[in-house]
Amino acid sequence: MYEIYDAHTHIYPNKIAQKASKTIGEFYDIGMHFDGTVDTLLRLGNEHGVSKHLIHSVATTAHQVPSINNFIISEVNLHPDKFIGFSTLHQDFENPAEELKRIKDAGLKGVKLHPDFQKFEISSPVMDDAYRAMMELDLPVLFHTGDARYNWSHPGHIPIILKKHPRLKIICAHFGAYSQWQEAASCLSGTDVWVDTSSSFFMISDEEAKKYIHLYGEEKVLFGSDYPMWNVGDEIQNILRLGLTDKQNEKIFSGNLKELLGI
Repeated sequence: MYEIYDAHTHIYPNKIAQKASKTIGEFYDIGMHFDGTVDTLLRLGNEHGVSKHLIHSVATTAHQVPSINNFIISEVNLHPDKFIGFSTLHQDFENPAEELKRIKDAGLKGVKLHPDFQKFEISSPVMDDAYRAMMELDLPVLFHTGDARYNWSHPGHIPIILKKHPRLKIICAHFGAYSQWQEAASCLSGTDVWVDTSSSFFMISDEEAKKYIHLYGEEKVLFGSDYPMWNVGDEIQNILRLGLTDKQNEKIFSGNLKELLGI
């Protein structure tokens, strides 16, 4: 069996986990499979042979940023053998460079942004200082990209960001664009971005998945489950079912993320 790093998982403190998961499910009109707690994530990972989980959460106000980042830091410190942490940030947060330096010093490896929850266009100049700091600190950014209901996360923003910040390492979730896969293929083809496989197989065919892996390059695809939305065991089988080579599977399941993050 392959070493598996799950590159896309959300966690929440126990007291709000169930409510937060339910809210996300309602936003996407999808029934959430799990409760969003750390204990459930670890249990599922152990059941399905996941070596490490990339954990994150999203701030919907600037005020939430430090406390959410402290939560992620504390969980990474509690489970250093299982968790890789990405911080959150918000477009209204003052002095993002200072917070990004703090989270990097604390051991977090990148940043997660969800423009549809946070309600900002990801190529907006308001984020330039943050992107510049991420680039200088070598912190990759994981974007939720693509939702046909909104323009905030449209994959067409990504080339605009890269033109201004060419050394910024960008991961586009959901094979480049949740519910806008064809648009992503057009906008992101030829750009130097990573994509993850999360929350895609419920809407795209195996042939489409293989097409996107070929388009973005097997060395640029990261396995992700989008816990608590989906069962990581099912998501693993979705990849195995594609009939890729061992070398391709090894890259997607863990090798690409390890190389990206210098693990």
